[in-house]
Amino acid sequence: MAPRQSTVGNAGKDAQKDPNVVQTLDRGLTALHAVSQAAEGLTVAELAVRMGLHRAITYRLVRTLELHGLVMKASGGKFFLGAGVLPLSSRFAPQLRSIARPLLQDLSNKSNASAFISIADGQDCIPIDVVDADASVLHVTYRIGSRHPLTRGAAGHAILASRPPSDTDSEAVIQARAKGVSVSIGEIQPGAVGVASPVLMPGNTFSGIEASVGVVALNNLDVEASRLHVMACARALSELLK
Repeated sequence: MAPRQSTVGNAGKDAQKDPNVVQTLDRGLTALHAVSQAAEGLTVAELAVRMGLHRAITYRLVRTLELHGLVMKASGGKFFLGAGVLPLSSRFAPQLRSIARPLLQDLSNKSNASAFISIADGQDCIPIDVVDADASVLHVTYRIGSRHPLTRGAAGHAILASRPPSDTDSEAVIQARAKGVSVSIGEIQPGAVGVASPVLMPGNTFSGIEASVGVVALNNLDVEASRLHVMACARALSELLK
């Protein structure tokens, strides 16, 4: 019989090459990720096929996740994410803010503008932290937790630019992908200039999260200098999150 082929992703393959990875834990997390991506849920049999594992092994993984409240079993034997993931997800933003805050403060001071880190939530862009420059007198209002479409503003354009090219990409997104940085004027607030760059977070604690860092100010922003500062900040944060 030919061996089953996993369709979940490359994380498991990479883990097999690392002698420091606990295989059972890796499989359990891979199963959790697979369930999270299945809007209509997965049976044990379906999950076993996706992971390329025997059904008995898959059942033990799912049962362990169920005992911890990370998945739940619904009618028809389908498994969905459980309520136990909510406390974990609610702690994500504070931890990411804590890691990014020193870099944002440095970026803000260098650019003499408000520095931010934003994440994608569905079709929206949400700033989860905003830091003002120590010497700045006039601040642009960019509130933590406020929402705007990913298709508006430098922060959203930068996040979209981190995705594979699409036929629906605007010229702003295409340019941001080519240059590694996005610039917008007056798209979120009249007179405000924004500069943002995507944060690359492959295969780490925050895998699956799309984010960007940047600065926003009124018309006195030095855009060319800010481009360099923003890209350097994004690279530094990407390195910290590896």
